[in-house]
Amino acid sequence: MNIHSTAVVSPEANLQEGIEIGPYSIIGPNVTIGKETVIGPHVVIEGNTEIGERCRIFQFVSIGAVPQDLKFDGKESKVIIGNNNTIREFATIHSATSADIGMTFLGDNNLIMAYCHVAHNCKLGNNIIMANAANLAGHIHVEDYAIIGGLSGVHQFTRIGCHSIIGGASAVVKDIPPYITVSGNRAKPYGLNLIGLKRRGFPEETIKALKKAYKITFRSSLLLSVAIERIKEEVEDLPEVRHFTNFIKNAKRGICR
Repeated sequence: MNIHSTAVVSPEANLQEGIEIGPYSIIGPNVTIGKETVIGPHVVIEGNTEIGERCRIFQFVSIGAVPQDLKFDGKESKVIIGNNNTIREFATIHSATSADIGMTFLGDNNLIMAYCHVAHNCKLGNNIIMANAANLAGHIHVEDYAIIGGLSGVHQFTRIGCHSIIGGASAVVKDIPPYITVSGNRAKPYGLNLIGLKRRGFPEETIKALKKAYKITFRSSLLLSVAIERIKEEVEDLPEVRHFTNFIKNAKRGICR
């Protein structure tokens, strides 16, 4: 390990081999950091926090602070961060309340850019990009490969579907179905995320089916329940189409439409 002499590291912290910790960083007693993770200067990692291997955490990041929730009762909760994540300058990731999943969770291979905020009880999957100053309120679930544009704000308890993209400076107050592009205040749909789907190797057959499902959902003026039934009747039964319709059926806040 390469720990700078000015860093304050609790002897009770669990640090694996190959770690680097920069000047003036603070590592609390209940923190676990995996192999080859690099912690920059002036970083604070506290609370019951687990960080995986080969992460890169830049200067002035704060991870594990208590949630900004007036209902927080002081009960112990966790922050769990997976492997190969990059967390840029001044980002904040807060610990959870005891509600729902009881933790704040980030998967693997995520890029959290400067000044982003991930609030209590959020659950992020893998390969997600949050651009500069994107902010997630509490209890938000983000699926794999979603992209959240810079300066965007997402309302608490909202879900963001996989392979979707949110344009910069958007205000998201309802669920974003998978595979689509949204933008604006309030965010509204602008079609499939075609560039993202093609870059990630989705076959033409799947993209064609998703296009048809999108048109039925967003351009037919049908009730959502009727649109879902029509998709089942008229669109090829593919896993991506089923995920699209199931996501919509389970949208407690409704979807942007």
